[in-house]
Amino acid sequence: MCRREIDMIRNKDKRGLMKLTDIADPNFDPADTGKSLDKLMREIHGRYGDGQLVTGVEVFRVIYSRLGFGWLVKPTKLPLVGWVMDYGYKLFAGLRYRSALKRYNKNVCEIPVEKFPERL
Repeated sequence: MCRREIDMIRNKDKRGLMKLTDIADPNFDPADTGKSLDKLMREIHGRYGDGQLVTGVEVFRVIYSRLGFGWLVKPTKLPLVGWVMDYGYKLFAGLRYRSALKRYNKNVCEIPVEKFPERL
């Protein structure tokens, strides 16, 4: 889901308004964000040109507003709808984080048999 959304954002961002960074890239250095990679992995983060960080659903609100979907964003700012969106995203982000950890650990721990054919 995340990859599809990022691809859609890139396609819609015809004016190059956003720089999307893959924090899972081995060359990514979280030092200038003031947060650990683990913190960054727990929920989506965005950063304005002045360095100010935003997190969670607010990142999507900013992105979609900049892409011209303000009409879609507006209802998410209503008190009840906003609360549901924020809470729902926190649940999703927590599940996504745990799932990513499981995938990462699985990929790190599994050693393909073809690399060690003499394996018992």
